[in-house]
Amino acid sequence: MKIYERAQIGSNVQIKIDLAKKRLGKESIKAIEISSICQIIDFKITDGKGIGVILKLSNGKEEWFFEEEIDILNENGEILENAEIEEEIDLLFEIFNFIKVVTWTLLALIIPTEYKLKSKIRDLLNPLNFFSWLLNAFKDIQ
Repeated sequence: MKIYERAQIGSNVQIKIDLAKKRLGKESIKAIEISSICQIIDFKITDGKGIGVILKLSNGKEEWFFEEEIDILNENGEILENAEIEEEIDLLFEIFNFIKVVTWTLLALIIPTEYKLKSKIRDLLNPLNFFSWLLNAFKDIQ
């Protein structure tokens, strides 16, 4: 999951200094050693493939970081683990599946579930027959 899907401007993050040390200047490293917790002020395309963040350091300087160089913090200042994010995704997926099952069940009650081959033009143009065919075609897809 990309950083812009997990965090927003104003979110607090913690910099992984070991990963970012090689490309940063001495002034930025010193500011991070004072406080590695910073706030996202903007997002930035890093290399055409990824999204990075621009952070405001403790000395007031702005510096950009790759997504893997930071950890996102929750409201309590704890690192937001990928497991927590995966749980949220799983919950949304379960809600989506529930809605899908309810929708198909309601359609099955409204539209006849037994599809009989139609040959008359009037039967072929009837939208209920099309939905009946569609329901039968997709009912076994999980």
